[in-house]
Amino acid sequence: PNLNFIPQNFESADYDCRAWQTIRVPAHIQMENFGKPHYVNTQYPWDGHEVIKPGEIPSRDNPVACYVKYFDAPADWQNFFISFQGAESGIAIWLNGNFVGYSEDSFTPSDFDLTPFIRQGENKLAVAVFRYTSGSWLEDQDFWRFSGIFRDVILYSKPALHVEDIFIHAAPINNYADGNLKIQTRWNNDAEKIVEVKIFDDANSCVLDDTKTFSGKEFTFEYELKNILLWSAEKPNLYRAIFIVKNSAGEVVEVIPQNIGFREIKIEDTLIKINGKRIVFKGVNRHEFDCYNGRACNPADLEKDIIALKRHNINAIRTSHYPNPSRLYELCDIYGLYMIDETNLETHGSWMKNGACYYDENTVPGDNPKWLAAVIDRAKSMLERDKNHPAILIWSCGNESCGGKNIFEMHEFFRQRDPSRLVHYESIFWDRRFNDTSDFESQMYPPVAKIKEFLAEHRDKPFVCCEYSHAMGNSCGGLSKYTKLTDEEILYQGGFIWDFADQAIATDDGLKYGGDFGDRPTDYNFSGNGLFFADHTPTTKLQEVKFCYQNFELIPSESAVKIINKSLFSNVNEFDLKLNLLRDGVEVWNKICDAPNIPAGESADVKVDLPNYGASEYVLTASLTLKAENNFAERGFEIAFGQGVFKKSAASANISAWLDKKNIYQPVEKISANKKLHVVQSDINLGVYGEGFSFMFSSAAGNLTSLKFNGEEFISAMPAPNFWYAPNDNCYGNGQHFDAAQWKLASLYKKCVKIEYRADEKDFVTVEKYFGAKFSGEFEADSVEVKFTYELQTNPKSFCVVTYKVHKCGTLKISQDYKKVDGLGDLLDYSMLFTIPKNYSRIKFYGLGPFDNYNDRCEGARLGIFETNIFDNVEKYLLPQEMANHCGVRWFKVVDNRGRGLKFFAADKNFEAQALPYS
Repeated sequence: PNLNFIPQNFESADYDCRAWQTIRVPAHIQMENFGKPHYVNTQYPWDGHEVIKPGEIPSRDNPVACYVKYFDAPADWQNFFISFQGAESGIAIWLNGNFVGYSEDSFTPSDFDLTPFIRQGENKLAVAVFRYTSGSWLEDQDFWRFSGIFRDVILYSKPALHVEDIFIHAAPINNYADGNLKIQTRWNNDAEKIVEVKIFDDANSCVLDDTKTFSGKEFTFEYELKNILLWSAEKPNLYRAIFIVKNSAGEVVEVIPQNIGFREIKIEDTLIKINGKRIVFKGVNRHEFDCYNGRACNPADLEKDIIALKRHNINAIRTSHYPNPSRLYELCDIYGLYMIDETNLETHGSWMKNGACYYDENTVPGDNPKWLAAVIDRAKSMLERDKNHPAILIWSCGNESCGGKNIFEMHEFFRQRDPSRLVHYESIFWDRRFNDTSDFESQMYPPVAKIKEFLAEHRDKPFVCCEYSHAMGNSCGGLSKYTKLTDEEILYQGGFIWDFADQAIATDDGLKYGGDFGDRPTDYNFSGNGLFFADHTPTTKLQEVKFCYQNFELIPSESAVKIINKSLFSNVNEFDLKLNLLRDGVEVWNKICDAPNIPAGESADVKVDLPNYGASEYVLTASLTLKAENNFAERGFEIAFGQGVFKKSAASANISAWLDKKNIYQPVEKISANKKLHVVQSDINLGVYGEGFSFMFSSAAGNLTSLKFNGEEFISAMPAPNFWYAPNDNCYGNGQHFDAAQWKLASLYKKCVKIEYRADEKDFVTVEKYFGAKFSGEFEADSVEVKFTYELQTNPKSFCVVTYKVHKCGTLKISQDYKKVDGLGDLLDYSMLFTIPKNYSRIKFYGLGPFDNYNDRCEGARLGIFETNIFDNVEKYLLPQEMANHCGVRWFKVVDNRGRGLKFFAADKNFEAQALPYS
């Protein structure tokens, strides 16, 4: 439980630990049933348990994992080294009872020389891993607090002649036609060495073959390559280098493979440019996490993550807020993703209290010189590990650690050690004394209007949102406003959505979030911010992201498709153009052809000759698809689309003919369109009967109480005006649930204060207490209309009127009216709940789909006919909330397994609808 309980002398060679329990490595100890996970966001996990000063460690609750590994030393090794790729948050190491060393920094490798302490035969390696160290003050990220050895441990040996370091500098020259390649090497001794350098292109052709013989501990190779292929996210062209190291006798002692990408990132004309072109970051922040392993992710799953991002047009990753596993960077090189590589630094809890900035002497690292060496060391460890990856365009000084001189010194270190890349830091937003800490303006979650306002005054730097479009639960509304701004404001160069995947932990009882393990303090489900769920399956939000992030805009009309090529390096003719025509939602025509020649940054109209199928609503979908399979998608995969909707006028304006054309209601109208309604006016109830259907209205309930077709009752609960939806996470975040709380009461509790009815468009009659007050009886009619006025539970008082009109053809027209009352807050929703039996679970609709969408998140939805069911509509959000809505609905059908059911439609406009197994 803390340092005082460490088994005394457990590290000594003669202390027998073979009876100890075993544990997987790599893994977090808390995920292996040793202790409990703990989730907090900004506050430190010891807050409320112990009062300690920055740099001190908790003494009461600070678990220590004591590991022992027995191993036999290979007899032919001359030296022994060990690398811990990731251990949280501090490690002390002994070999055969000898103290080897200590390290902090959970997310970069710590290597140790074991040679002085190794024995022939069996050796005992002992490691103490401390959950909280002085370094924990620098690791206050918004994530689960774990401990243990969660990345690989590698035992290795070095040859007598060894390359200690390689630094690749691959820069385009001669107007990006050729490449200058500089390879700086550092060696472990001065001996003479022979190095063969071979470089191959993507086609495996050797483009360089050179041999150098030299002595000394440092040597730089330099070459000029002609007609190079540049690396970018769109065109991740890589060269493969092989370094063959030989000793003076010509014996091969080391072979080193290395991927090389020629690319240039710089700020020019106040713009961030990649290979001379203005870049737009279509990015996402990525925590290293999955629900089964925490941050000890399965390396095989990394590639699946990268493929999923590429398939959704995401072109950039910010490694929030620490270096990720090395394999991720290699995959970003291969697949083409720009990277902001972020130093393992966040000190949120030292300077921000409940959202307010309190910068003082306790701010970490601030201007305190005692923290300088630690933060520079973290920056150095990241840079030296990752520097040869072309995917990394930007070094980041960390996250949400306020400002100050120490972080500025990190910027200076990055610029001096690697001037080929840019440097990022957001939190100078809170402390502008060292504004040059970031090479560009970086902010979190500013509204689009605030970005415009800022750039109207500050034109000295490009602007990037390092976090925006908070993807918690049902979210990402308004994303298109940001992506459109990249076209409208040249200095705004995109952003990184927060974030990649929910952080929740899978247990036998389902997914758990903060507080579910008894962890306090906690920030509960605030770790659920993902575009993907915790198991890395996609959410419906990705429908919008993929569309808003696409590099090509397609605008179809009746006669042409306008294609705007927003890419930097791709021609439209690299894809196929697919055309698809729907008539009233049903496909009637399609065509696939070669896409036209439209270079990057240009646009053109492509004429289309559509067949004429008569009067209807038409939807033309134009898509760009892959001509051939690539490393992230199959041939025919859609990378961009656009839709155009147009109508050819109906032959008659008669609504009945229009409805018949639409085939809205079957089969009732075929047998009852010309038969009158039979109306039964009794004391309490008003019954309306037609051929195969009936409706009943109750004066006691003040509502429609029965709707039957062919003897089947469709009303399980009376229809209810509704002004509220289950608040989503961002409603809670901005207090909307509180501001609109009256409307939840109004939805739950309402009182019918007036009933009116009429037949055949006559004047409305007010019901006096019950339907039979004036007379009772039975009569025939073409239509019956009943109006209910409800007083709502609000202050000031408000009213809602619901009118039901039954037509003799069997349709029921429902209208709901509310007149705004001054003094009442905004409605969350304006709708009607219509509860029907659960066996009517199949859904078919003509509207925007296939996934749920909202009026501020429907750009990526497409118009068509879609089928699903109420259970598949339920999203796996950590907290139940609003979901499953569809905009632009023409009609919405809910049926049972035999095809019986109801069809909802609006004759004069489109509407929104959803169907769920829950209220």
